Amino acid sequence: MDTKATPYKRYKPCQVFCAPIFDILSFLSAKCAEITSTLICDFHLKLQHNSLLVEAVNSSGKNFVPIPFEYHREIELKITDITNLGIGIGRVNNWVVMVPNVCIDEVVIGRIYKNSKNYSLADLVKILQQSTDRINPRCKLAGVCGGCQYQHISYPAQLSLKKHQVEDAMRRLGGIQFPVNNCIHGDLQYNYRTKVTPHFQKSVPAIGFLKCGGKNIVDVGRCEIATENINNKLPLARGEVFAKKNSLKKGGTLLLRDLGTNVVTNPREIVTQSIGDFKFSFSAGEFFQNNASMLPQLVDFVKTAASGPKYLVDTYCGVGVFGIVAASNFQNVVGIEISEIATVLAKENAKKNNLSNIEFITGSAEKIFQNIEFQGHETSVIIDPPRSGCTENFLRQLISFSPQKITYVSCAPDTQARDLKILSKCYSITKIQPFDMFPQTRHVENVVVLVKTQIDA
Repeated sequence: MDTKATPYKRYKPCQVFCAPIFDILSFLSAKCAEITSTLICDFHLKLQHNSLLVEAVNSSGKNFVPIPFEYHREIELKITDITNLGIGIGRVNNWVVMVPNVCIDEVVIGRIYKNSKNYSLADLVKILQQSTDRINPRCKLAGVCGGCQYQHISYPAQLSLKKHQVEDAMRRLGGIQFPVNNCIHGDLQYNYRTKVTPHFQKSVPAIGFLKCGGKNIVDVGRCEIATENINNKLPLARGEVFAKKNSLKKGGTLLLRDLGTNVVTNPREIVTQSIGDFKFSFSAGEFFQNNASMLPQLVDFVKTAASGPKYLVDTYCGVGVFGIVAASNFQNVVGIEISEIATVLAKENAKKNNLSNIEFITGSAEKIFQNIEFQGHETSVIIDPPRSGCTENFLRQLISFSPQKITYVSCAPDTQARDLKILSKCYSITKIQPFDMFPQTRHVENVVVLVKTQIDA
């Protein structure tokens, strides 16, 4: 019998402890290789994506993102709506594409030049199916100059479109379901604008207005929506700028305001304009409605709409147009304006029109109704704010004052609808009336009349 024991394989102490570690390291090494391979793959994919971006930038000359469409891709789409900026809307696989110079229901070819987060922009290339509302523009610069957006659309269709845009703003931004009246309009579809402000850059290659959808200035020697008096004066005003273009240190803006008897070009000049039997003085460069032929209709409508209560407060009153015209329908009127210069002119206008029941005060934005002695339930308020609409601070003060009636005049139905959403919590709308003060353009004036429905806001 062999009693010799089977030799016992001995390991060094370090081998006993290190063997499992070697296995772990081997596993980690394999994983690292796998991760490295994935990272390299991702890196190559990113390089490929960046290569596409660089190629797009090189081909377009812009910071163009080729998603979902590559640069200058031509696509076919049907126009289903037009935005309040006057740009057509179509969809490709539910993706919004915007195209200018189109009519609703037209089928067009658009060429992509920009992809944004939620939509793409395209130039109009071709009209495949033309709308019956399409007409030939009167101006040779239509579609190039950004001053007009609707010259290619028949005037009845323009009026319908503007009504629709007011309805859309009220519903979408104000949550308001109330019928909108048809647009009130005048007889002039062209040559109605009594003020134009052509721009020029330092080098003065052009004097005119911004290009449609761009930042460059289009040279405009004649504006078809401006009065003939302005167009007769325009060549002289342009010639004066061109004559001194080499000495100009910066660009600028011209002013041409038609007063009926003459055209003023000095923005600081105090001028006078009539509205019916009333006369108003104002600074030529400051705001004053630029369609003199339509202004009487707008002012008379606001006068009637605001009437009823004993007193009237005309806020954002400027030089006092609404308050002065409406003064005969009220016992007392107060106009409030934050501009001291405008307040001085408003007081002069009240004297000029022989009114004794109206006063004008300069009110701070923080305490706009502080000096009003009228009781809210006996008062009507007219609001005619700038395009940005009313501030939250103003709306809080207005609701706190709690007038019986509010007549809100606006050149921007979108911000008006935003403000009405707040006011409608304690006021009811009785009328929505758009005015087409600016034919051939996307702009629409809108008047909304509200009455108090509850005591506390």
